[in-house]
Amino acid sequence: MQLHELRTVIRQIISEEFRLNPRLRVFDFDDTLVTSNSRTKVIHSDGSAQYLTPGEYALYDKRPGDKFDYNEFDKVIDPHVITWTSQILRNVYAKYGPSGAVILTARGRAAKDSLEEFLASIGYPNIDVIALGNSDPSAKADWIAQAIDDEGLKLVEFFDDSHKNVAAVAALQRRFPDVKIIVRHVIHT
Repeated sequence: MQLHELRTVIRQIISEEFRLNPRLRVFDFDDTLVTSNSRTKVIHSDGSAQYLTPGEYALYDKRPGDKFDYNEFDKVIDPHVITWTSQILRNVYAKYGPSGAVILTARGRAAKDSLEEFLASIGYPNIDVIALGNSDPSAKADWIAQAIDDEGLKLVEFFDDSHKNVAAVAALQRRFPDVKIIVRHVIHT
């Protein structure tokens, strides 16, 4: 059997395995796969401004009168790959291709192209980027719940640096007892 034929057979086996046991790996972007200097500007009602890192933004409690400027956050500025989660994504991508994982981010739709371009530049072309435009942990949990319903998933593995997001997705196990939901709280140094 030639190498090309062998690769075709392996792809067919993987496709059949995925069909019989639908699974999805979900990765947050900021502070899970990549650290960056992309920040959100908050303009307070008194006119003062504050810049928030992605981690600070996820925990920020909006004050009355706050306005947000996402111009910087819509770009990937000075990115640094987090090695261990990127290696997991690399393994998933190598085995299942771009359909084996999604990037689920609180960033808005305006950031989607920048994230896709960056991911393609580090070896993940055509991976699906879901830009929710919402940092509420329930937004990620709701998206995953919908994917479970729509795709009949039997396994979901979720990687995120936010303990709130991890807790929201872990709570889905009660709603979907027949789905194996694995959550990975990413802590990087």
